[in-house]
Amino acid sequence: MAFAATDFFLLLPEILILVTACSVLVMDLFLTADRRYLNHRVTLGGLLLALLAVGLVGGGEAATAFSGAFVRDAMSDLLKGAILVVSLLSFIYSETYMRDRSMAVGEYHVLVLFAVLGMLVMVSANGFLSLYLGLELLALCLYALVAFDRDSRIGAEAAMKYFVLGALGSGMLLYGISMLYGASGSLEFSGVAAAGSTEDNTVLLFGMVFVLIGIAFKFGAVPFHMWLPDVYQGAPTPIVLFLASAPKVAAFAMAARVLIDALGGLQGAWGDILIILAVLSLGLGNIVAVAQTNIKRMLAYSTISHVGFIFLGLIAGTQQGYAAAMFYAVVYALMAAGAFGVLVLVSQQGFEVEELTDLRGLADRDPWLGAMMALLMFSMAGVPPLVGFMAKLLVLQAVVAEGLVWLAVVAVAFSIVGAFYYLRVVKLLYFDQPESDRPILTSSSARVAISINGIAVLMLGIFPTALFTLCRAAFPL
Repeated sequence: MAFAATDFFLLLPEILILVTACSVLVMDLFLTADRRYLNHRVTLGGLLLALLAVGLVGGGEAATAFSGAFVRDAMSDLLKGAILVVSLLSFIYSETYMRDRSMAVGEYHVLVLFAVLGMLVMVSANGFLSLYLGLELLALCLYALVAFDRDSRIGAEAAMKYFVLGALGSGMLLYGISMLYGASGSLEFSGVAAAGSTEDNTVLLFGMVFVLIGIAFKFGAVPFHMWLPDVYQGAPTPIVLFLASAPKVAAFAMAARVLIDALGGLQGAWGDILIILAVLSLGLGNIVAVAQTNIKRMLAYSTISHVGFIFLGLIAGTQQGYAAAMFYAVVYALMAAGAFGVLVLVSQQGFEVEELTDLRGLADRDPWLGAMMALLMFSMAGVPPLVGFMAKLLVLQAVVAEGLVWLAVVAVAFSIVGAFYYLRVVKLLYFDQPESDRPILTSSSARVAISINGIAVLMLGIFPTALFTLCRAAFPL
């Protein structure tokens, strides 16, 4: 099989990430402990080059490569950019934390880079084979990253639970893919879509159910959420920062490629199932989060509730709904990166931010970090004019436009419940006395990054049109 040079040009961002990962892997063999900071710099350089390559390769008409297995289109351009930006923020926030705990070794950088590579492949997958390869590359890296702190018993336990349940989810997904292949005779999304337009699609429906279960596992939607709170609590905070942000964008890409591109003809069937998953996720996520005292577990259940909103956009089944769901996934990744970024920056050597009470008086100890955390909590709660409010509003508009008013009412009701635990964090930041007056030492680059993160959350809420227009372009009529 011959490949054209343009095939490799379309893969330029992925190639740059792969080269960066291999370079760090080789470099680490020769670097002494006091020069391992070079791994960090090379990693940031590789991510920046890949981000520039996305802009270079992107734009124009959609194009495929490698016999149709790989696609570059408006969706891949935007989602790849979002993944790389969030990954850059993750590395910048985590630098001091990982160095202070002697965890900034080559393996950490390599695993995260290969996870990013897996996500980029998922975003551009044009068939189930390339999608599954990207998904498993991402999953295997995340399993190892969750257990990265080998001295933590709870981390090892969380990684084992994640591995077992993740393998179960992947098995369900693979079984569903095999049924779709058996019914359509094709692993490409277009071939499955053609088979879905026929009258006898019973096997496709069974395959769709298993694929949907696999997607729900990767999102952490109820009732397939069991791994999420334990992994968030057990993994090192910088790993949770990465896990909670960029992979959610890749999970949305997987859902969009499979449900819209491959199974669009069965929208009525998978839409009904998503309604159940969305309501359960919104309800359980918000209600259980209220009872949490551990900040990472609280944000884990918060994630589950946000997944419910992403599903609402997909349920609408329109260009507006799909674009709103994509908008929500991108801005949620940005908000999650910022929130966990603050937790990483506040965690000093010998002190970990685990409980909600660890954030008491943060606004007194560091007014800027306190303001950024409050901004992000308000945004997650959906307070205008922040981007979290706009994301919720766009999703609700799409749902109401399709006549599902009751579903919008349920979502609003649970969002009001969710506002309580976000505002509780703000209360701790500003109205409680700090338990320690120890200064928070952060690098200037981390402060610049968290500032950009917070300002982006504000400006995207005030001026959402540009990003939402890009999201709409990803789903042409």
